[in-house]
Amino acid sequence: MRITKFGHSCLLIEEGSARILLDPGKYSTLQNNVENLDAILITHEHQDHCDLDSLQAILAKNPKTHIFTNPGVGQKLVEANVVFDVLGDSQSITVNGVLIEGFGQMHAEIYPTFPRVHNTGYRIAKKFFYGGDSLDNVVECEVLAYPAVAPWMRVAQTIDYANAIKPKICFPVHDAFLKITGPFYLMPEKLLNPEIKWLVIEEGKSIEV
Repeated sequence: MRITKFGHSCLLIEEGSARILLDPGKYSTLQNNVENLDAILITHEHQDHCDLDSLQAILAKNPKTHIFTNPGVGQKLVEANVVFDVLGDSQSITVNGVLIEGFGQMHAEIYPTFPRVHNTGYRIAKKFFYGGDSLDNVVECEVLAYPAVAPWMRVAQTIDYANAIKPKICFPVHDAFLKITGPFYLMPEKLLNPEIKWLVIEEGKSIEV
């Protein structure tokens, strides 16, 4: 599996012959030039994960790709006349022989009076998992995309979440908010289970796992 980080939570996952884009949001633009996509996965409707301008640019270069997401994002796509298929909690599909599974229903609480939206995390090939903006789903995987910072979480919660999952490899996403990355990258490296390998993927770079 090859993972390329385009910024924040936008990732290109390549497994076998499948090319799958995850969360093309407003805080990254490198994804707009990607071609030969088989699928696009969107965890939830917030602009840092689902930017309609970016999505339209991607679709222009990938007219045959399929978008998969939950009903909450789907409503936004209907309003924008964008075609999609629902892939929500406990549902699965196969793209070019690669299994994709959905986990979870709701975004983490930011504040009791702040509206919550649908959120679905996705596991790819039973190997890679990203939960979107939620730490509710402890999903077995070898490679975990780890939210580095967010208004809906504490660092301690995310470290506990990653330690509960026990992946072989863990790397930070959801980090476009950071001006200073040190504390948010160094603390997981020190506090995660020693058996978990901590990697930082620079924007525009890839790793093989």
